[in-house]
Amino acid sequence: QVQLVESGGGMVQAGGSLRLSCAASGSIFSINTIAWYRQAPGKQRESVATITYGGSTNYADSVKGRFTISRDNAKNTVYLQMTSLKPEDTAVYYCAAQSVATYGYDYWGQGTQVTVSA
Repeated sequence: QVQLVESGGGMVQAGGSLRLSCAASGSIFSINTIAWYRQAPGKQRESVATITYGGSTNYADSVKGRFTISRDNAKNTVYLQMTSLKPEDTAVYYCAAQSVATYGYDYWGQGTQVTVSA
C-alpha cells in the first residue's frame, strides 16, 4: 500500500502563488508517475500535471507556463508550484500515484483546498 498526504493549500489573491506538496509513504517501489488532479465544485476531476520517476513532465493547457511539477525522490515528495493563480484555479487538489502493476492511478491523497479570490 501507498499513502499520499497533500499539504500547502490555502487562500490566495489572484496573481499570487502557492506550493503544494505530496508526501508518499509505504510501498514506494510500487509506484511510478505521480499526478496532480483538481476538482472544482460542480465540475469533473481533471489532470493538472504529471511527473514520472525519471522527471518527465506533462501539463494541462490551462496551467502551462504557470504551474511547475517537480519531485524529490530522496524525500518521496512531489511538489506543485503554482504561480499567477486565477480564480478559476480554485478547486480541491489531489495527488495520485500510478501503480507499476496496474498502470492505473490506484492511490490518492485526501486533497487540499486551493481558493483564489479575485
